[in-house]
Amino acid sequence: MARNQPPARASGWRLQFRRVGHFARGFATSSPARFAILVFVSLILIFTFLLSLPAASANGRGTHMADALFTAVSTICVTGLTTVDMATQWSPFGRTIIFLGVNIGGMGVLTLASILGLVISKRLGLRAKLIAAGDSNPLRAHGGPINEGQTVRLGEVGQLLRTVALSTLVIEAVVALMLYPALIMAGIHPLSALWEAPWYAAMSFTNTGFTPNPGGLTPFADDYFLLTVLMFSVFLGSVGFPVLYTLSRHYWHVSRWSLHAKLTLITTSILFVAGALAFLALEFNNPRTFGGMDAVDTTFQAFFLSAMTRSGGFSVVDIGELHGSSLVVGSMLMFVGGGSASTAGGIKVTTLAILALAVFSEAKGRQSVEAFGRRIPSDVQRVALSVVAWGATIVALATITIAQITMAPIAEVLFDVISAFGTVGLSTGLTETLPDPAIYVMALTIFMGRIGTVTLAAAVAASSRSQLYSLPVERPIVG
Repeated sequence: MARNQPPARASGWRLQFRRVGHFARGFATSSPARFAILVFVSLILIFTFLLSLPAASANGRGTHMADALFTAVSTICVTGLTTVDMATQWSPFGRTIIFLGVNIGGMGVLTLASILGLVISKRLGLRAKLIAAGDSNPLRAHGGPINEGQTVRLGEVGQLLRTVALSTLVIEAVVALMLYPALIMAGIHPLSALWEAPWYAAMSFTNTGFTPNPGGLTPFADDYFLLTVLMFSVFLGSVGFPVLYTLSRHYWHVSRWSLHAKLTLITTSILFVAGALAFLALEFNNPRTFGGMDAVDTTFQAFFLSAMTRSGGFSVVDIGELHGSSLVVGSMLMFVGGGSASTAGGIKVTTLAILALAVFSEAKGRQSVEAFGRRIPSDVQRVALSVVAWGATIVALATITIAQITMAPIAEVLFDVISAFGTVGLSTGLTETLPDPAIYVMALTIFMGRIGTVTLAAAVAASSRSQLYSLPVERPIVG
């Protein structure tokens, strides 16, 4: 009997592994949303292992597991928040891992998987197109009908993937070439500038915001050219690949732009200007931020801060020295974020635009929500409202939990939590001092913010079923 126990135990373990494999395969293949979560989690675990290796740290002794996990999450989710000093913690190997990670996360894991499949097989099957389409429009993962006129058609997914790959390579290369002489003129050694220029290009286009040198962008505070290039790169990354695809096809024909592209560009521009004006009005007399600058410097830095609070993550001034009113404005901008299917986070500018249009239509007594000669269907409005509700809930729960763990000022906790949820990367200085339990909560907030509330809801929901009946209508009192 004793000799028969080990084979039985071994067969039991094989059975358990087979069951786990079947569950993972069924979970991943059941929907693009669940596949996205599985790939994200797998990448985070891989990068956590790589960053925890002694070879990845500058001192050769390895990195604390909580710090390695948080850096991996912040890298794959292109956030930019960090619990360690990015300029001194990592070796060249560690920096290479982070550089690759932000580009993988910036393009989108589903998009990258589809690109690799396209390169290997030279074609995209229907399932691969559906998976890639889930990255270009999260509504596809929601299970409802999709208005193809508002996004990229399924037959154009292959062209979109080429646009994603080419735009990432070309934009980062051009930005790096523009930054190289600027870094040298700023006093960076030519050899160091050879790797810092591509680093800054990747961190700006992916809206991550990691800086490779001590002091961050403070040494370049007066370099308008370098800061403008970074702002332009952040803008291109934050509008989203579907918008870049639309612009590449109909650059001079605005009437042929999709509704999504129009709403994204207009709302982005309005928030950029409104945020700059708000910071200008609130911080012009703050001696710790803009108070010591002249009018030109103050105006430029206000616009730079407005661009970075949207999702860029770079900063010239100390965020912790901003007035409380400015922190509230920054939190609002970070919560909105950038464009859908972009390297930015937040609830997305189109979500804000749709809700604003719905409020305007309700005030005017209109039966439908319309924009640019198009009617926005009710299911899109419901999803927009759900995104805001889930986003606010995630931020509230994370803020309460971290505030209870750290007993830190609630304004600082709220700002850093919204920065995590919006994958922005700006910090009041709180994140670097968090204990391990709070680090894990912040990492989970980053993960949920990057995955997106629509994808999360679609992943945990049961398979959609057709409802062949409707219930009686009754109107509760609202307001």
